[in-house]
Amino acid sequence: MEYFVIARVVHVLAVVIWIGGVAMVTMVLIPAIKRFKSNDEKSDIFTRIESKFSTVAKHATLLTGISGFYMLYVMNAWDRYLDIRYWWVHGMTLLWLIFTLILFVLEPLVLHKIFQKYVKIDTVRTFKIMHTAHWILLILSLITMAGAVAGAHGWLI
Repeated sequence: MEYFVIARVVHVLAVVIWIGGVAMVTMVLIPAIKRFKSNDEKSDIFTRIESKFSTVAKHATLLTGISGFYMLYVMNAWDRYLDIRYWWVHGMTLLWLIFTLILFVLEPLVLHKIFQKYVKIDTVRTFKIMHTAHWILLILSLITMAGAVAGAHGWLI
């Protein structure tokens, strides 16, 4: 059971780093960059900071996925996917899949190129769309985290 406790600690810390970073990007970084005068500066600063955070987020999501899978395995809790009262398990898995897909596939292969193309055409609109997408992912993440904390302490629908 000691390994389970370690897995839970790793899981929570990785989620804090990952979603906390998303919160910082959404609530602090993007709004600050949107206020810059120079479009080139907006694009350059965002790309440099986001690429650094992307590396951190990749490691955090990997640790989150490994530790989450391990906890499900040890608890033999696969049946939670069949019970709507554990909606937050579905939410955590779905968010993990979305972020993993974005970080490891879409961002390096598609999103970076799309950003570079459209930020030159309409910087304001590009940052607005990106900011909205970050807000949606952050809100879904916070709802899921709240459900997970409540559910882990016995509060089921």
